[in-house]
Amino acid sequence: MRVLKRLALAALALGCAGAATFWWLTTPERIDRDALAAMGAGDAARGQRIFDAGGCASCHARPKAEGEARLQLAGGVELKTAFGTFVAPNISPDQKDGIGAWSLEDFANAMLKGVSRDGQHLYPAFPYTSYARMQPADVADLHAFMKTLPPVAGRAPDHDLGFPFNVRRGLGLWKLLHLNDAPVVAFGDGTPEKVLHGRELVEGAGHCGECHTPRGFDGGSNNGLWLAGAVAAEGDGVVPNITPGGNGINAWSEGDIVSYLETGFTPEFDSVGGTMADVQKNMARLTAEDRESIAAYLKAIPAQANGFPVRQKQPAN
Repeated sequence: MRVLKRLALAALALGCAGAATFWWLTTPERIDRDALAAMGAGDAARGQRIFDAGGCASCHARPKAEGEARLQLAGGVELKTAFGTFVAPNISPDQKDGIGAWSLEDFANAMLKGVSRDGQHLYPAFPYTSYARMQPADVADLHAFMKTLPPVAGRAPDHDLGFPFNVRRGLGLWKLLHLNDAPVVAFGDGTPEKVLHGRELVEGAGHCGECHTPRGFDGGSNNGLWLAGAVAAEGDGVVPNITPGGNGINAWSEGDIVSYLETGFTPEFDSVGGTMADVQKNMARLTAEDRESIAAYLKAIPAQANGFPVRQKQPAN
């Protein structure tokens, strides 16, 4: 009996130690004071460019909104995935239902650390794993611009997630694997400034890797196949390989890429379609220098074979 009691106490101690370790490892990490102070006050005019690069309206405007209505960030767009359905929230400046009461610190914690104003982990359907690579001043500029937009009352519906994906605390372990502010592609000394500027846009605010990079079983990006193409998050299609390898845009020149981002037409005069249509509209609002930098980066990164499985054609009936 005494031995059983000791074993039970040992098991209890191990369980408590394991729970404490889990709690410590999964504690939401916030931005430090020095990094916050370095951001500055932010400039709304510059922030509009970051807003367009990030495609904020594509997810947070009401579904199918057009024109000025795309600046009313009421949320409601659904992303249906294998983990459940994520719903984009209201991020308008509404004081009650949006983020109007958020400070720059609150906003920076969400963008760079994936932490909500009340200290919970945010789901990575919000692409903070990319935003973590943004320049801090760009985050402050975006925050300043967001405050100029029209407030919209009303909360979007909650996410629809089953167990265990509805347990936010577990995202702390996921972040240990996938949240990193280091550049994905390391370039050597002497790399043209245009390429480095393109890296900031593609890897950071533009979050191109969120769709164009394949994901592992846990939903994290496999950056070893950076921009190699992936199975689409929704439906049964694929997102193309946009490295210099594969069969995506490997034959396109920098000029072809720039033209596509500006006009929506491929070198073969096909027009952009699917979810990329919204992305292209956002890219068209950037400066010519930004689009040229994105193209230069895409031609400078390592070539990759397609990151999605080959799909066999169905035999004709």
